[in-house]
Amino acid sequence: MYAGKYAKSMADQPCLVMAGTGEIITYGQFEAQANQLAHLLRDHGLKRLDHYAIFMENNAHYAQACAAGERAGLYYTCINSYLTADEMAFIVNDSESKMVITSAARRDVVREALKQCPNVTLYLMVGSGNDEPPFKDYLAALSSYPKTPIVDEQLGTAMLYSSGTTGRPKGILRPLAHGKPSENLPIFGFLNDLFEYREGMVYLSPAPLYHSAPQAAVNLTIRTGGTCIVMERFDPEQFLALIEKYQVTHSQLVPTMFSRMLKLAPEVRARYNLSSLEMAIHAAAPCPPQVKHQMIEWWGPIILEYYGATEGLGFTACDSEEWLAHSGTVGRTLLGELHILDDDMDHTPTGTSGTIWFKTATPFEYYNDPDRTAEARSPDGLMSTVGDVGYVDDDGFLYLTDRKTYMIISGGVNIYPQECENLLITHSKVADAAVFGVPNEDLGEEEKAVVQLMPGTQAGPEIETELIAFCHQHLSHQRCPRTIDFEDELPRLPTGKLYKRLLRDRYWGDKTSRIV
Repeated sequence: MYAGKYAKSMADQPCLVMAGTGEIITYGQFEAQANQLAHLLRDHGLKRLDHYAIFMENNAHYAQACAAGERAGLYYTCINSYLTADEMAFIVNDSESKMVITSAARRDVVREALKQCPNVTLYLMVGSGNDEPPFKDYLAALSSYPKTPIVDEQLGTAMLYSSGTTGRPKGILRPLAHGKPSENLPIFGFLNDLFEYREGMVYLSPAPLYHSAPQAAVNLTIRTGGTCIVMERFDPEQFLALIEKYQVTHSQLVPTMFSRMLKLAPEVRARYNLSSLEMAIHAAAPCPPQVKHQMIEWWGPIILEYYGATEGLGFTACDSEEWLAHSGTVGRTLLGELHILDDDMDHTPTGTSGTIWFKTATPFEYYNDPDRTAEARSPDGLMSTVGDVGYVDDDGFLYLTDRKTYMIISGGVNIYPQECENLLITHSKVADAAVFGVPNEDLGEEEKAVVQLMPGTQAGPEIETELIAFCHQHLSHQRCPRTIDFEDELPRLPTGKLYKRLLRDRYWGDKTSRIV
């Protein structure tokens, strides 16, 4: 997140705007704070390729906390701000972070976590206004440092962690060559061209900044001289209002955001002028085709979908026209070399599902974890798997079936639950849905759905019967849930990923699934 190119020519122009409060951070202010923090990092002994961590909610200082690392040749790890103290401590220790930047809103979690983090020697707290030992007030700590660049500027980058939806999170380390902060990594140049970022654009960021996609989007916006509108949290109507208010040109969303906006009353959806929007990008989780069709009908052919992984193994994408011609696809390969392989590592025929592998587009390793790095690689070490299942059609478009770890084996039949989830989410009474396998003494596993209902809908046998019948209207018997349970809220990460493992583990107890 390098603002140096525009620090003088656009010093008084908005770089960041906080959606909730309207607080504006100009390019001049952004540059000054990033430089001050870079000086502090050096003064605290962090040298090139060292690590520090950021654990806080979206706020007016988050991007600058990242920008300093990119100017000092450091790896910075943005941690999911919803994690528990134990989960946070694991990532801080695993990343070998020497410093943690947090916020007053997260102080209690960090205070508990720091008992397990003996190697962290400095904690900075945003929003406290005063030192609260062991925390140092963030702005007060920066105030004595110069607002000019450090003398030994080097390009740094994020070392983010996998979401941990299927196991322990893993630090994803990319090699970092010597370079100037203004140069950036090659992958960002590719994304900038694909997403059509430009000087003067207005980007609306509805997602947590600890995640790789909003990280990249905000980074690119700042590097191209645009303005970022940062939502503290996603609200469907506020999102529409912000597009109109700030004449937003670009945004990146996840499918659950689409679903929540589509379920707004028609008069609410029609209330706001969205004509400024040029590009709406989505990824992170599968989008039900019914939802995608409705969004294109509403917003027009401005929606671009991509598929990839934080590891940067490979990258597919499709625009609205391509998607309409190949409904359900996640696009054609633009980076890496795609392979669909069976369990014997042989290529599957066109149209036949298999595990998705890429001949890796960008090198990576799991930080301090050679065993997991090896597990993700093919026997010849040339390809890496993202653990997803899918197939390619005759035109080379990729379709996702499911995550391999969530395949259900019922009576010897392989069932991928994603299709059922995609269907359930379209029901007017369903806010969110998860489908997975649970133990069945006869079949081994059977399909279970767990549903979060829309406000005002009463859980019970009647709605369960209605939803199962709805599934049978559209899917074969084998692909429909036998039973449905109801939860007030499903454990879906703000990044859009469903934390399905937490739900499934409740049903398995001490048993182990044959597919895990």
